[in-house]
Amino acid sequence: MLITAAHVLAGADRHVIADGAVLVREGSIACVGPREEVERHARPDEPRLAYPAGTVLPGLIDAHVHLCFDGGADPVATLQEQDDEALFTEMKARAEQLLGIGVTTARDLGDRNGLALRLAQAVAEGQVAGPRIVSAATPVTPPGGHCWFLGGEVSGVEEVRRLVQHNIEAGAKVIKVMETGGGLTKGGAKSWESQFSNEELAALVDEAHHAGLPVAAHAHGVDGITAAVEAGVDTVEHCTWMTEDGFDVREDVLAQIIEKGIFVCPAVSPHWPMLPKFFGAERAEAMFGAVRRMAEAGARLIAGTDAGVQRAGFDGLPASLTFYEHIGLPNDRILAMATTEAAHALGLGEQTGQLTPGYSADLLVVDGDPLADLGALKAVETVIAVGRHYEFGASA
Repeated sequence: MLITAAHVLAGADRHVIADGAVLVREGSIACVGPREEVERHARPDEPRLAYPAGTVLPGLIDAHVHLCFDGGADPVATLQEQDDEALFTEMKARAEQLLGIGVTTARDLGDRNGLALRLAQAVAEGQVAGPRIVSAATPVTPPGGHCWFLGGEVSGVEEVRRLVQHNIEAGAKVIKVMETGGGLTKGGAKSWESQFSNEELAALVDEAHHAGLPVAAHAHGVDGITAAVEAGVDTVEHCTWMTEDGFDVREDVLAQIIEKGIFVCPAVSPHWPMLPKFFGAERAEAMFGAVRRMAEAGARLIAGTDAGVQRAGFDGLPASLTFYEHIGLPNDRILAMATTEAAHALGLGEQTGQLTPGYSADLLVVDGDPLADLGALKAVETVIAVGRHYEFGASA
C-alpha cells in the first residue's frame, strides 16, 4: 500500500517531508521519503491512497486507559453490575473507538479477570478492530485499597510477589501498582496517602524487573511518588505531587525522576478545561503548574487520558493533548509524547511510534498539519494499525 500526502512526519525526530509518501508491506513500513522516490519502490498492483492536503504521522499512543470502565458518572457501579461477557462486548467497542481516533497502541493499566489480555489477543489475531493493547492485567493494591474491586488485593511481600508472578504468567506486559489512593474508590485511602510499605514496593519492582517487565505506579501523593521513584519504577502515573492541603513539587525527587529516566504520564482528562470549575481556579492552576514544572525541568512526559474513569471517554486523546499546548509546550514535543516517547515508555521503542523502515505499520492520516494546529488530529482520514487499513474505525 502506497500512501502519499502533503506532509509526512518521518523518523525518530518526526522530521517533515513535504510531498512525501509511506510504503506499507506485510504489516511493516517498507519505505518512507519524498513521494517520487518512494513511488519508484511501489509495485503497479499495490493499492494507493492520496491525501494532497493531509499529514501522515505515527499512530497515536494512549499510555493510560481502562477498557473495563465506561467513562460514565459511576464507572465502578456499572462495572460491578456486568458479568464478564457483557463487559467484554463493551470493551471491544471501546477498543474500536480508540482506533477510530487514530490510537494504534493503548496501555491498559488495570482490568478485571484478564479481560484486557483476552482483548489484546483478539486484536492481534484480527478478530476485533482495535489498537495494540499493552495490558497490566490485575492492578496490585492492598486490602480495601484503590481499585480493590478489580481483584488485586494483597498484603505483605509474599502476596505481592505472587500476584506479580500470576500477572506475568497470564501474559501481562506491564505491572501496575496502586501506590497511593484515588478518587475512583469510595471509602479507600485518600489520593495523597500511600498504600504500600517500602519493602512491599521494592519486592514488586524486583519481581517485575526480574521478568523483564516495567512497572507503572499510580501515585498522586508526594510520599507515594517519592517511594515509587526510590523503588525504581519505570513510569509514574498522574504524579500530581498532592499533599493533604495542596501540592508540593519536590525538586530533589523530580531530579531523581529525570536522572533515572523515569517516564511521567499525567493522565490528563479530555475535559481538563473544566477542572477550575470542579476544584477551584487556584487549585486547578496549582495542578497545571506542577505539570508545567516537570516539563520545564526535562521530565519525560507521555500522553494518556485515564479513559474509562468519570468524564473520560475513549475518544478524548486529541482533546487531552491540548492541555500541554495550554501550559506552553510546542506541538512537536506534544506529538512526541503521544508517539515516540510513549513507545519507549511502553517498551515498544524499537517496534512502533515512528515512521521508519522496518517498524510496524502503525500510522495515522489527518486532514491538515498537526505541527501547526493540534486540532488537525480530530480530522482523521485513515488509520493503519499493524498494517491493517481502517477508514473511520471501519475495517477496509
